[in-house]
Amino acid sequence: MQLAKKIAVVAALVLALGSGPVLANEEQDRVDQARITVNSFAADENMELMLELLNKAHGVVIIPQLLKAGFIIGGSGGSGVLLSYDPESKSWSSPSFLTMGSGSVGLQIGAESAEIMLLIMSKKGMEAVVKNKFTLGGDASVAVGPLGAGAKAATTTNIGADIYSFSKAKGLFGGIALEGAVLQPNESANKAYYGSAVTPIDIVVERKVSNPGALPLEQSLVEAQVKGAANKAQ
Repeated sequence: MQLAKKIAVVAALVLALGSGPVLANEEQDRVDQARITVNSFAADENMELMLELLNKAHGVVIIPQLLKAGFIIGGSGGSGVLLSYDPESKSWSSPSFLTMGSGSVGLQIGAESAEIMLLIMSKKGMEAVVKNKFTLGGDASVAVGPLGAGAKAATTTNIGADIYSFSKAKGLFGGIALEGAVLQPNESANKAYYGSAVTPIDIVVERKVSNPGALPLEQSLVEAQVKGAANKAQ
């Protein structure tokens, strides 16, 4: 009888912990991968423009791994996170999870996977991304240069947003086509990471929730901004 009680207590604890953000391992892995992507871009000498623009950005979308196979199958190409920046407090929000995918968009000429960072350069653009599905090439056109070192501002009249796209491909590089890609909030991932049903607005605009597991990512973004400011001052 005593053993049965112990088993019941352990089971109850597992269920209780499993419903909260602490054991959201899949989501935490995604956040950690996003941090690695930020650090990789910040260390790349070809990404000086990205670092400079990061200091002016209202938000950033980080896709640690966009897989070609996802587009061949017809599913999502990749998962990532969205964070907003508050210039008054000089701080980044906690991440809101999202997916990027479209059957007509993907890697080209042998590239196996890619890391992508989208810098959202206006308030209206930020509002569009957090409230709705966001289509690149429909709501905004995106162009990438060699190895993501060059980028083209894409201005849209309907949302008034400027978006810069930076990417790094793994495998044989042949370009990355983002036109038609749809960014969509991942509600289940947000719930798993924060322990309750929250919207992207709750997370990145109103900042109602947080998770200490995201602090290293937020710090990496701050460090990337500092490096960008130092590069510009030289």
